[in-house]
Amino acid sequence: MSRMWKLVVPVLLLTAACANPTPATQEPPAPPATLAHVHGLGVNPADGTLYAASHFGVFTVPADKAPERVGDRAQDTMGFVVVGPNHFLGSGHPDRPEPGTAPHLGLIESKDAGRTWQTLSLKGAADFHSLEVKHNRVYGYNSQNGQLMVSENQRDWDTRGRVAMADFTVSPADPDVVLATTREGLERSTDGGRTFAPAAGSPRLVLLDWSEGEVVFGVGVDGIVHVSGDSAATWTAKGRVTGTPAALAAKGSAVYVATESAIHASTDSGGTFTLRQALK
Repeated sequence: MSRMWKLVVPVLLLTAACANPTPATQEPPAPPATLAHVHGLGVNPADGTLYAASHFGVFTVPADKAPERVGDRAQDTMGFVVVGPNHFLGSGHPDRPEPGTAPHLGLIESKDAGRTWQTLSLKGAADFHSLEVKHNRVYGYNSQNGQLMVSENQRDWDTRGRVAMADFTVSPADPDVVLATTREGLERSTDGGRTFAPAAGSPRLVLLDWSEGEVVFGVGVDGIVHVSGDSAATWTAKGRVTGTPAALAAKGSAVYVATESAIHASTDSGGTFTLRQALK
């Protein structure tokens, strides 16, 4: 097993633990009010606030004060994507499991910046560990069956290829071009995620974000941030963060990387990073 995929094991163990809900006869313990175990990052275009989706709910992460959980739900938000102003999609595991129901949220939606959430589809059936919204479509990697899934209406889904991936990203220019990080290395699809082939010459990456144009950001398991300016044909190593990479978000020259111990921020396209928030 490669070094990159050794680091996936703790995540899989954590996911397995989440799949064993508290018995209905017991009151579930109150979730911690502190930010930890970050799974996703995103910037709300309504006000520029950084949001972190975590094992204990969704938090705001302002630059000048402590993180604060949004709303009264503390679901284990595994997949998370900012769709637009105050508009988020997510997935993961409920904080209040329902007896007799598989502990998977399916696709959930918030239109008030994470304060409240509604189920859209696949409740009990899907646990999306990675989500993207581009080309008026939702792309999701379902950890329950190892398949990429795509929906144009957020309710009916087309099942695409089965690939063991840590993360994926979609070209902003072409809905059929998808990049995925796998144990064999970076792979590319040109048919909407139905099939994948190795992307020769690419660094060993675990996280990806194709935010705009031909610029793709990636983070290696060693914490080195790589940037491509030609749609992942070639890459340049930039800055580095300490810790095991867990989440990545990029917008313009702003890049955020979460590890198990901190959220790091860059304002120069990943060249240098400063500590945004230490994690418990």
